[in-house]
Amino acid sequence: MVTVTPKAVDKIREAFKRENVSGGLRLGVRGGGCSGLSYLFKFDPKPRPTDSVLQFDDVSVYIDPKSMVFLDGMTLDWQDSLMQSGFVFENPHAKKSCGCGTSFTA
Repeated sequence: MVTVTPKAVDKIREAFKRENVSGGLRLGVRGGGCSGLSYLFKFDPKPRPTDSVLQFDDVSVYIDPKSMVFLDGMTLDWQDSLMQSGFVFENPHAKKSCGCGTSFTA
């Protein structure tokens, strides 16, 4: 199961409104990035037939089966700090990640 914190849900909702899009947020994993795998994070108008569809209040999150292998147990959070603000992936499958926070090795 993937968890999305209330702060992250609020930021996702704001992004949908700002971009004037509907549907859900697609979370996934693809090859590439500094450490071998990188997170996919984009708007998607509707889920695919094989997607897991997770609901967090009024925000839908779509995850394909291959990505779920790497994302199961992950928490998506939003953090504000003096240095930066943004989404944070807390992934128990990530053995190593790079400084950008969006690339990892499983």
